[in-house]
Amino acid sequence: MPTRPVIVIVGVGNGTGSRVFSKAGYRVALIGRGTDRLKKAADTINQSGGEAIAFPIESYTYKPLTDIFVTIKAHQWSTPEKAEIRAALWNAGTEVWKPFLDVTEEDLQRTLETHVTGPFAFAHQIVQEFKGNEVDTIGKRGTLIFTGATASIRGNVTTSAFAAGKFALRALSQSLNKEFGKQNIHTLTVLNRPTAVTGILTDYVLEHITDDAARQKLKENANIRLDPESIAKSYLYLASQDSSAWTWELDLRPAHEKW
Repeated sequence: MPTRPVIVIVGVGNGTGSRVFSKAGYRVALIGRGTDRLKKAADTINQSGGEAIAFPIESYTYKPLTDIFVTIKAHQWSTPEKAEIRAALWNAGTEVWKPFLDVTEEDLQRTLETHVTGPFAFAHQIVQEFKGNEVDTIGKRGTLIFTGATASIRGNVTTSAFAAGKFALRALSQSLNKEFGKQNIHTLTVLNRPTAVTGILTDYVLEHITDDAARQKLKENANIRLDPESIAKSYLYLASQDSSAWTWELDLRPAHEKW
């Protein structure tokens, strides 16, 4: 039976990444806590001729992320090709920007859930799915990508909780790469590193810029911010790498970032 690849994405953002993979022929399974945002992203893909389904969950704790895979695997896609999970992206994140003595137990729990417990549960399910795949024509069983940040490799005065979570996420990625690379499972981290004063060009960022001129500048000047579609194209490239040349960590930044 012919097969068609599926990408499973946790954390949707603007949904741009899912649309890029859909255009490349992937079915898209979207997992997240925001039902409305998930549905909007899935509807956009379906209306443009792709196949996507939203799988909302209540939290990024271990059990919901494990249980949702039963539903994903049982889903009947609208076209007859056999579904194979061939790519996965952990894109969920939570930011805690506070001086160390102001960080609460709730803050710590939130960052651990989103950057440690959730990704671990997700990766556990994904790796098992990949192990059941045949090695494809480019030497892969699947690609697992974790979205990182500057805080993945460097702490700062208000990032004690955030960086602790992102460091852990990066360590998980590296560990899985080393453990499962010999089984043709590609695991990697992408560090999305926009300028501190701008960010990634998402609806959320634009909504929180109160100065009209600054908002317009962010929209028009690609040198000062990361574009979600460009990020997604990099993810698709990584999923397409053959086994002779795999990336473990990719650092993305706009041209005019000071670093």
